[in-house]
Amino acid sequence: MAIMNRIWFYLILLAVLAAAYNQSMEAVTKVSFDAAKTAVNLAIGLIGAMTLWLGIMKVAEEAGLLEIISRKIRRILVKLFPNVPPTHPAMSAMVMNISANMLGLGNAATPLGIKAMMELQKLNPHPERATHAMCLFLAINTSNVTLLPLGVIAVRAAAGASEPASIIFPTIFATSCSTLAAILAAKLLARVSGPEPLPKIDLEEKEEDQKNHSSKELAFIPKGEKYFLLFVMLAFLGLLFYRIWQSPTPDTLREIISFWIVPVLMLGLLLFGYWRGVPVYEKACEGGKEGFQVAVRIIPFLVMILVAIAMFRSSGAFNYLAQLLKPITGPLGFPAEVLPVAILRPLSGSGAFGLMSEIVARAPDSFAAYLASTIQGSTETTFYVLAVYFGAIGIKDPRYAVWAALFADFVGVAAAFFICKLTY
Repeated sequence: MAIMNRIWFYLILLAVLAAAYNQSMEAVTKVSFDAAKTAVNLAIGLIGAMTLWLGIMKVAEEAGLLEIISRKIRRILVKLFPNVPPTHPAMSAMVMNISANMLGLGNAATPLGIKAMMELQKLNPHPERATHAMCLFLAINTSNVTLLPLGVIAVRAAAGASEPASIIFPTIFATSCSTLAAILAAKLLARVSGPEPLPKIDLEEKEEDQKNHSSKELAFIPKGEKYFLLFVMLAFLGLLFYRIWQSPTPDTLREIISFWIVPVLMLGLLLFGYWRGVPVYEKACEGGKEGFQVAVRIIPFLVMILVAIAMFRSSGAFNYLAQLLKPITGPLGFPAEVLPVAILRPLSGSGAFGLMSEIVARAPDSFAAYLASTIQGSTETTFYVLAVYFGAIGIKDPRYAVWAALFADFVGVAAAFFICKLTY
């Protein structure tokens, strides 16, 4: 039986038992319906982002950008993903997803990650069973490779912390440790589980079909129009550098990273496609249809996992788990108020963010706030990511992806505690 079946079943079982013991059945019943509604609203909210970004990615794919990126980074990724052909679009899609996560672009990162999973699924000889490449990619994704935890920094600044951005270095250290742990765990578990069949498609034939298809769609762009676009982009870059030079403050840089990157990335991908003669509007709509279908497909997976987590938390079982771990974490000096953040983070991103915000608001310059902020910025909502990414492509057996991801979460929390003790 797949591990996700057991996890989901025992979350509900323990929630019901804890609710019966605590006499909180009414609260658990209410939260189950509320969580189901929240999950559907979340999925509906994803429809727009999925439609937009998969449409833009379709333009980039037709223009040959994914193939170009794959060629540039094949030396790095071919060792991590030996079963994925070096020039396959999955390679570049994974790179773009990881890059978006590093910059904290959550709205763009999720569609890009699902795009990568869809490409990996094309290589999967067993469509309902995760491949080694999928497990490794998901483990890396849930380790939350982060360079700029902007949301957490904003909370610290609003709470009046003396150095809101002081968590950047600890976050990078912790997330680097968790990512390395994810890779090592996934590789070890892949070796234990044995080899898998070769990809089911002929890559050379697929590439030839793609080139022939793209060549028929490309249009001619006059040189005059190309020069005009080049002038506009140079003027735009000049304005950007002038803004930074005029006000080289952390607030300006934070504003540019927070609000400029997504529109600029969107424009850059579309500009590349238009420059290469791709009918950008038509291809974006074509890719957007696929994004809409994927967003609808993940609704059942989101509902089931979010309801189970909400019931587990509301019943009091979550508090029992935290109490169970206190005798282990207490002697190490791990703050008791931060322990729920570490436990809840793989289950509920919004719940962990709320707990972290409360700790920071109460004492913004305390060690507990410093540690909670680092944990929040360097770990990921593991079960949400697994449910969305595997649900989008219909994977029923995630194999060892859950264990690799949870091990990465544990290492990330331990690394955050270590570096915060060292630097606080």
